[in-house]
Amino acid sequence: MKNNAEVVIIGGGVIGCATAYYLAKNGTSVIVLEGSDHIGNGGSSRNGGGVRQSGRDPRELPLAMYGIKNLWPTLSEELEVDCEYHQDGNLRLGKTEKHRQILQGLADKASACGLDVRMIDGAEVRRINPYLTEEVTVASWCPTDGHANPLTTTLGFYKMARRMGVRFITEEPVKELRMIKGKVRQVITPNNIYEGEQILVAAGYHSRDILGTVGIDVPMTQSLLEALVTEAEPHMFDQMLGTADADFYGHQSKHGSFVFGGSSGFEGCNKDNGTPITNSITAPAICRGIMKYFPDLADAKIVRTWAGWSDKSADGVPVLGKVEEVPGLVVACAFTGHGFGISPAVGDQLCKLMLTGKTDVDIAPLHYNRFKAKI
Repeated sequence: MKNNAEVVIIGGGVIGCATAYYLAKNGTSVIVLEGSDHIGNGGSSRNGGGVRQSGRDPRELPLAMYGIKNLWPTLSEELEVDCEYHQDGNLRLGKTEKHRQILQGLADKASACGLDVRMIDGAEVRRINPYLTEEVTVASWCPTDGHANPLTTTLGFYKMARRMGVRFITEEPVKELRMIKGKVRQVITPNNIYEGEQILVAAGYHSRDILGTVGIDVPMTQSLLEALVTEAEPHMFDQMLGTADADFYGHQSKHGSFVFGGSSGFEGCNKDNGTPITNSITAPAICRGIMKYFPDLADAKIVRTWAGWSDKSADGVPVLGKVEEVPGLVVACAFTGHGFGISPAVGDQLCKLMLTGKTDVDIAPLHYNRFKAKI
């Protein structure tokens, strides 16, 4: 019986940990299986910490808005860990007319969903953040966006879920899902068989192979993300930052260090021995891009860099919810680098879906069935 639970979750990242926490909070027995040797080893420990609504696809925006309104403000107290959540706004920056058009389109779609986001010119950008270069001529501004610490947030969900009785098992890679009497029931690993009334697959890109064992194929690819941290600097600003081209993003942490992520254009140069790393080409390229926005950071020392894979959806938004073809199966994958900011909302809503069959937020546009052939 030790390998049986009402829900078996595959993937010990922030999505899996959050869902486990909310399920346990509602009295559900849960087992979480993590293929690597530690919790949060995927995108949960390799992202820039954005908690934003702006710049999102309208299909996933309601989850972001729900989480920021209902969950993030009290999450540190609830999890008894400092998530380092700051709600000081998001500037999405542009320098060209093409950038302005991209930002305007995103802002218009978000406004239509009820989000407080507006376009501002370069002068107003620098009133909000005086450290930005004069090359920035336009931005979208969302005052209710912010950022948090992915490591402490994931740790908080994990610790509280364990306290409530969730069983976490690391170094337990899943090889197969198995159907029994027309319903997915068992999770097969090299050494064990686990059984649950419902199975949640939240294993990043590995979800594709796992789901394939029961005939489900989520169209997604791997996309390399890189990030870097500077030494502590004097306080400069509190906003979360991004760009129209999505070539860099980041913020200044409460400790003074800057956490930036970006794209170098040389991602094919990175080694991958199971733990992708930045290198002497990619990290400096990202730094040069950041300096074009923040000249004052030219002399900041980089103390750490890291890289990791993002599970990139074919249409840019996550796959969430129950799978009609496989009773008992729930998926949460293909987050396309957008998963951390909506993780509390995803965990909360998946919990409600699995326990009641209903959600507060409409996640129908994110269902797997959107990829079915149209006849």
